[in-house]
Amino acid sequence: MGQYIIRRTLIAIPTLVVISFVIFIILDLAPGDPTASLPLTVPPEVRERIRETLGFNDPFLIRWFKWMSQMFIAEPLNATEQVFNVSLGDSEERLRILSWSSRAPVIDTILERLPQTIWVLGTAFILGVLIAIPVGVISAYKQYSAFDNVGTFVSMAGYSMPVFFTGVLAIVIFSVWLDWFPSFYDTTHKVTDFDSFVFQLKQMAMPVGVLALFNAAALSRFTRSSVLDNLNEDYVRTARSKGLRENRVLLRHVLRNSLIPVVTLIALQIPGIFAGAIITETIFRINGLGKYLIDSILAADIPAVQTLTFIFAALTVFFNLIADVTYGLLDPRIRYD
Repeated sequence: MGQYIIRRTLIAIPTLVVISFVIFIILDLAPGDPTASLPLTVPPEVRERIRETLGFNDPFLIRWFKWMSQMFIAEPLNATEQVFNVSLGDSEERLRILSWSSRAPVIDTILERLPQTIWVLGTAFILGVLIAIPVGVISAYKQYSAFDNVGTFVSMAGYSMPVFFTGVLAIVIFSVWLDWFPSFYDTTHKVTDFDSFVFQLKQMAMPVGVLALFNAAALSRFTRSSVLDNLNEDYVRTARSKGLRENRVLLRHVLRNSLIPVVTLIALQIPGIFAGAIITETIFRINGLGKYLIDSILAADIPAVQTLTFIFAALTVFFNLIADVTYGLLDPRIRYD
């Protein structure tokens, strides 16, 4: 197992390098200029010095190498750097990825907004998994029952309706008509007492519910299908013929083998949390990574878009590795030697 993890990690490194190169070259070809958002009163020579300091005039390979270096190395900004957060008076290289629109380090902005995304969308994902797996298992075990029919209808409806539709629908019903929950998410809110904790739960209810419904809908149908395939296997009949209790057969044998393909879907959905954040955070005005990506695209902030896209890609590669390792824990027949 250890050798397999090391081998997959070594393969993941050149994979990420290639991904970063593709992301950088595609977005580098997009139109954009780091001085486009500056006031018109800024002299042309100052604009050119800013472009030079940010490395915009360097050759492509040098800019790509600097960008990759800046991803992992961050040199603190000194007190003399003002307004544009760049050093105009010397040629010292600044190991920072600076946003073209805010002139702030992109990594610092991502770390500042990351807790909001994890807090809201991570909760929605966990809740969706906790709902989907039991519903899928029970629906498969009680096939064509009332529970299965209701679960099928809800999951099909939840998966068919896009997040932007259910999000707006939830705002209209629960915020406008019923006035149960706030229509937007207050990122500056801090939990200090019981009342503030209740308000935090209220403002999380709609974005968490919308995303949890969407995630649970797809995962529950996939779980149901996987469990149905295993319920008809010979090893299940053998376990029952040995006199094992039905709960033990279902949980110890059927569920364990059924979770192998489900783990793949779960692992691939985790990076999708951030993709879902693009729509959900925009609808509910959550100041997280998804909204940051949308704002960066609208502002043509190429460094921010490049960094966020690469982070999403790295998460996909990482959780694919986690899924492969989990296979061996669920099924002893899988060997990595």
